[in-house]
Amino acid sequence: MSVLITALLCGAVVGVALGALGGGGGVLAVPALVYLLGVAPAEAGTTSLVIVIATSVTALARHSGAGSVDWRTGFLFAAAGVLPAVGASAFAHRIPQPVLTAAFAVLAALAAAAMLRSARTARCAPTAEPAGRGGRAGTFAAGAGLGAVTGLLGVGGGFLAVPALVSVLRLPMRKAVGTSLVVILVNSAVSLATRLTVSGPNLDPAVFGPFVGAAVLGAWDGKRLAAKLSGTALQRTFAVVLLAVAAAMLIGVLV
Repeated sequence: MSVLITALLCGAVVGVALGALGGGGGVLAVPALVYLLGVAPAEAGTTSLVIVIATSVTALARHSGAGSVDWRTGFLFAAAGVLPAVGASAFAHRIPQPVLTAAFAVLAALAAAAMLRSARTARCAPTAEPAGRGGRAGTFAAGAGLGAVTGLLGVGGGFLAVPALVSVLRLPMRKAVGTSLVVILVNSAVSLATRLTVSGPNLDPAVFGPFVGAAVLGAWDGKRLAAKLSGTALQRTFAVVLLAVAAAMLIGVLV
Protein backbone atom coordinates (compact mmCIF):
# COMPACT_ATOMS: atom_id res chain seq x y z
CA MET A 1 0.00 0.00 0.00
CA SER A 2 1.39 3.43 -0.93
CA VAL A 3 2.32 6.03 1.64
CA LEU A 4 -0.45 8.33 0.35
CA ILE A 5 -3.24 5.76 0.75
CA THR A 6 -1.95 4.66 4.17
CA ALA A 7 -1.79 8.28 5.35
CA LEU A 8 -5.33 8.94 4.12
CA LEU A 9 -6.75 5.84 5.83
CA CYS A 10 -4.92 6.51 9.10
CA GLY A 11 -5.97 10.15 9.06
CA ALA A 12 -9.60 9.24 8.54
CA VAL A 13 -9.57 6.84 11.51
CA VAL A 14 -7.88 9.40 13.76
CA GLY A 15 -10.37 12.11 12.74
CA VAL A 16 -13.42 9.93 13.36
CA ALA A 17 -12.05 8.91 16.78
CA LEU A 18 -11.47 12.51 17.81
CA GLY A 19 -14.80 13.76 16.49
CA ALA A 20 -16.87 10.96 17.97
CA LEU A 21 -15.02 10.25 21.21
CA GLY A 22 -13.38 13.58 22.06
CA GLY A 23 -10.01 11.87 22.27
CA GLY A 24 -7.92 9.09 20.90
CA GLY A 25 -6.56 11.21 18.04
CA GLY A 26 -3.00 11.47 19.27
CA VAL A 27 -3.01 8.07 20.92
CA LEU A 28 -3.85 6.57 17.51
CA ALA A 29 -1.82 8.99 15.37
CA VAL A 30 1.54 8.37 17.06
CA PRO A 31 1.64 4.57 16.60
CA ALA A 32 0.18 4.91 13.09
CA LEU A 33 2.91 7.37 12.09
CA VAL A 34 5.68 5.25 13.61
CA TYR A 35 4.62 1.70 12.75
CA LEU A 36 2.63 2.16 9.53
CA LEU A 37 4.24 5.19 7.91
CA GLY A 38 7.84 4.82 9.12
CA VAL A 39 8.07 8.27 10.73
CA ALA A 40 10.79 8.70 13.35
CA PRO A 41 9.39 8.78 16.93
CA ALA A 42 10.48 12.37 17.63
CA GLU A 43 8.99 13.59 14.35
CA ALA A 44 5.83 11.53 14.96
CA GLY A 45 5.17 13.38 18.22
CA THR A 46 5.44 16.77 16.54
CA THR A 47 3.39 15.68 13.51
CA SER A 48 0.75 14.18 15.79
CA LEU A 49 0.31 17.47 17.65
CA VAL A 50 -0.29 19.37 14.40
CA ILE A 51 -2.80 16.74 13.30
CA VAL A 52 -4.59 16.85 16.65
CA ILE A 53 -4.81 20.66 16.59
CA ALA A 54 -6.33 20.71 13.11
CA THR A 55 -8.88 18.00 13.86
CA SER A 56 -9.73 19.44 17.28
CA VAL A 57 -10.70 22.79 15.78
CA THR A 58 -13.03 21.02 13.34
CA ALA A 59 -14.57 18.74 15.96
CA LEU A 60 -14.92 21.57 18.49
CA ALA A 61 -16.89 23.65 16.01
CA ARG A 62 -19.32 20.77 15.55
CA HIS A 63 -19.74 20.08 19.28
CA SER A 64 -20.03 23.77 20.16
CA GLY A 65 -22.89 24.16 17.71
CA ALA A 66 -24.68 21.31 19.49
CA GLY A 67 -24.21 22.94 22.91
CA SER A 68 -22.11 20.06 24.25
CA VAL A 69 -19.10 22.09 25.44
CA ASP A 70 -18.59 23.31 29.02
CA TRP A 71 -16.23 26.17 28.16
CA ARG A 72 -15.49 27.25 31.74
CA THR A 73 -14.46 23.79 32.88
CA GLY A 74 -12.51 23.21 29.67
CA PHE A 75 -10.43 26.38 29.94
CA LEU A 76 -9.80 25.87 33.68
CA PHE A 77 -8.70 22.30 33.02
CA ALA A 78 -6.46 23.40 30.15
CA ALA A 79 -4.94 26.37 32.02
CA ALA A 80 -3.77 24.06 34.79
CA GLY A 81 -1.80 22.04 32.25
CA VAL A 82 0.04 24.85 30.41
CA LEU A 83 3.21 25.01 32.54
CA PRO A 84 3.51 21.20 32.93
CA ALA A 85 3.09 20.85 29.16
CA VAL A 86 5.90 23.33 28.49
CA GLY A 87 8.27 21.65 30.94
CA ALA A 88 7.53 18.14 29.72
CA SER A 89 7.85 19.10 26.04
CA ALA A 90 11.31 20.54 26.62
CA PHE A 91 12.38 17.40 28.51
CA ALA A 92 10.81 14.73 26.27
CA HIS A 93 13.76 14.31 23.89
CA ARG A 94 16.00 13.17 26.78
CA ILE A 95 13.92 10.10 27.61
CA PRO A 96 14.55 6.81 25.72
CA GLN A 97 11.77 6.06 23.25
CA PRO A 98 10.97 2.56 24.63
CA VAL A 99 10.36 4.11 28.05
CA LEU A 100 8.01 6.71 26.59
CA THR A 101 6.17 4.07 24.57
CA ALA A 102 5.70 1.81 27.59
CA ALA A 103 4.48 4.73 29.71
CA PHE A 104 2.09 5.70 26.94
CA ALA A 105 0.64 2.16 26.82
CA VAL A 106 0.22 1.90 30.60
CA LEU A 107 -1.57 5.24 30.81
CA ALA A 108 -3.89 4.26 27.96
CA ALA A 109 -4.77 0.99 29.71
CA LEU A 110 -5.47 2.76 33.00
CA ALA A 111 -7.66 5.32 31.26
CA ALA A 112 -9.58 2.51 29.56
CA ALA A 113 -10.19 0.82 32.92
CA ALA A 114 -11.52 4.10 34.34
CA MET A 115 -13.89 4.51 31.41
CA LEU A 116 -15.24 0.96 31.77
CA ARG A 117 -15.90 1.53 35.48
CA SER A 118 -17.64 4.82 34.68
CA ALA A 119 -19.78 3.19 32.00
CA ARG A 120 -21.08 0.64 34.51
CA THR A 121 -22.26 3.41 36.84
CA ALA A 122 -23.45 5.89 34.17
CA ARG A 123 -27.14 5.13 34.71
CA CYS A 124 -26.82 5.97 38.38
CA ALA A 125 -25.46 9.46 37.62
CA PRO A 126 -26.72 10.54 34.21
CA THR A 127 -26.27 14.25 34.76
CA ALA A 128 -23.40 16.38 35.96
CA GLU A 129 -23.23 17.76 39.47
CA PRO A 130 -22.02 21.32 40.04
CA ALA A 131 -18.32 21.40 40.87
CA GLY A 132 -17.58 22.87 44.26
CA ARG A 133 -14.21 23.55 45.85
CA GLY A 134 -13.27 19.90 45.65
CA GLY A 135 -14.36 19.86 42.02
CA ARG A 136 -12.10 22.81 41.20
CA ALA A 137 -9.19 21.18 43.01
CA GLY A 138 -9.80 17.99 41.06
CA THR A 139 -9.94 19.98 37.83
CA PHE A 140 -6.59 21.64 38.56
CA ALA A 141 -4.84 18.40 39.57
CA ALA A 142 -6.16 16.45 36.60
CA GLY A 143 -5.38 19.31 34.20
CA ALA A 144 -1.78 19.61 35.42
CA GLY A 145 -1.19 15.89 35.03
CA LEU A 146 -2.73 15.88 31.58
CA GLY A 147 -0.57 18.80 30.46
CA ALA A 148 2.56 16.91 31.46
CA VAL A 149 1.43 13.82 29.57
CA THR A 150 0.66 15.89 26.46
CA GLY A 151 4.08 17.52 26.45
CA LEU A 152 5.95 14.31 27.19
CA LEU A 153 4.22 11.93 24.78
CA GLY A 154 3.17 14.25 21.95
CA VAL A 155 -0.55 13.51 22.18
CA GLY A 156 -3.53 15.78 22.72
CA GLY A 157 -4.46 14.02 25.94
CA GLY A 158 -8.13 13.39 25.16
CA PHE A 159 -7.71 9.72 26.03
CA LEU A 160 -7.09 10.89 29.61
CA ALA A 161 -9.16 14.09 29.58
CA VAL A 162 -12.44 12.33 28.81
CA PRO A 163 -12.09 9.79 31.68
CA ALA A 164 -11.10 12.61 34.05
CA LEU A 165 -14.03 14.81 33.05
CA VAL A 166 -16.45 11.90 33.47
CA SER A 167 -14.99 10.22 36.57
CA VAL A 168 -13.51 13.16 38.50
CA LEU A 169 -15.74 16.07 37.48
CA ARG A 170 -18.91 14.02 36.82
CA LEU A 171 -19.72 15.54 33.44
CA PRO A 172 -22.11 13.52 31.25
CA MET A 173 -20.25 11.61 28.55
CA ARG A 174 -21.50 13.75 25.66
CA LYS A 175 -20.49 17.00 27.37
CA ALA A 176 -17.16 15.47 28.43
CA VAL A 177 -16.43 14.62 24.79
CA GLY A 178 -17.05 18.20 23.65
CA THR A 179 -15.27 19.81 26.60
CA SER A 180 -12.20 17.61 26.20
CA LEU A 181 -11.63 19.19 22.79
CA VAL A 182 -10.97 22.57 24.46
CA VAL A 183 -8.36 20.92 26.67
CA ILE A 184 -6.82 19.02 23.76
CA LEU A 185 -6.56 22.15 21.63
CA VAL A 186 -4.86 24.30 24.29
CA ASN A 187 -2.46 21.59 25.49
CA SER A 188 -1.50 20.58 21.97
CA ALA A 189 -0.85 24.18 20.88
CA VAL A 190 1.39 24.83 23.89
CA SER A 191 3.28 21.56 23.46
CA LEU A 192 3.74 22.09 19.72
CA ALA A 193 5.08 25.63 20.21
CA THR A 194 7.58 24.36 22.78
CA ARG A 195 8.73 21.46 20.57
CA LEU A 196 9.22 23.74 17.57
CA THR A 197 11.20 26.18 19.70
CA VAL A 198 13.46 23.45 21.11
CA SER A 199 14.00 21.24 18.06
CA GLY A 200 12.65 23.19 15.07
CA PRO A 201 10.11 21.99 12.46
CA ASN A 202 10.53 18.38 11.32
CA LEU A 203 7.40 17.48 9.36
CA ASP A 204 7.25 15.27 6.27
CA PRO A 205 4.82 16.96 3.80
CA ALA A 206 4.18 13.68 1.97
CA VAL A 207 2.73 12.21 5.16
CA PHE A 208 1.50 15.31 6.94
CA GLY A 209 -0.71 16.77 4.18
CA PRO A 210 -2.84 13.69 3.36
CA PHE A 211 -3.04 12.66 7.02
CA VAL A 212 -4.34 16.05 8.17
CA GLY A 213 -6.79 16.42 5.28
CA ALA A 214 -8.36 13.02 5.91
CA ALA A 215 -8.39 13.58 9.67
CA VAL A 216 -10.27 16.89 9.38
CA LEU A 217 -12.95 15.28 7.21
CA GLY A 218 -13.14 12.33 9.61
CA ALA A 219 -13.58 14.62 12.62
CA TRP A 220 -16.52 16.31 10.90
CA ASP A 221 -18.23 12.96 10.36
CA GLY A 222 -17.28 11.68 13.80
CA LYS A 223 -19.71 14.10 15.47
CA ARG A 224 -22.57 12.65 13.44
CA LEU A 225 -21.53 9.15 14.51
CA ALA A 226 -21.49 10.20 18.17
CA ALA A 227 -25.05 11.50 17.90
CA LYS A 228 -26.23 7.99 16.98
CA LEU A 229 -24.68 6.29 20.03
CA SER A 230 -25.62 6.44 23.71
CA GLY A 231 -23.19 7.89 26.24
CA THR A 232 -22.52 4.42 27.65
CA ALA A 233 -21.83 3.02 24.18
CA LEU A 234 -19.38 5.85 23.52
CA GLN A 235 -17.55 5.16 26.77
CA ARG A 236 -17.23 1.46 26.04
CA THR A 237 -16.08 2.11 22.48
CA PHE A 238 -13.47 4.55 23.77
CA ALA A 239 -12.23 1.99 26.31
CA VAL A 240 -11.94 -0.80 23.73
CA VAL A 241 -9.93 1.46 21.39
CA LEU A 242 -7.58 2.40 24.22
CA LEU A 243 -7.02 -1.19 25.30
CA ALA A 244 -6.25 -2.24 21.72
CA VAL A 245 -3.74 0.58 21.28
CA ALA A 246 -2.11 -0.14 24.65
CA ALA A 247 -1.69 -3.83 23.81
CA ALA A 248 -0.23 -3.05 20.37
CA MET A 249 2.28 -0.58 21.77
CA LEU A 250 3.43 -2.91 24.55
CA ILE A 251 3.92 -5.68 22.00
CA GLY A 252 5.96 -3.25 19.91
CA VAL A 253 8.22 -2.49 22.87
CA LEU A 254 8.74 -6.14 23.79
CA VAL A 255 9.27 -7.55 20.27
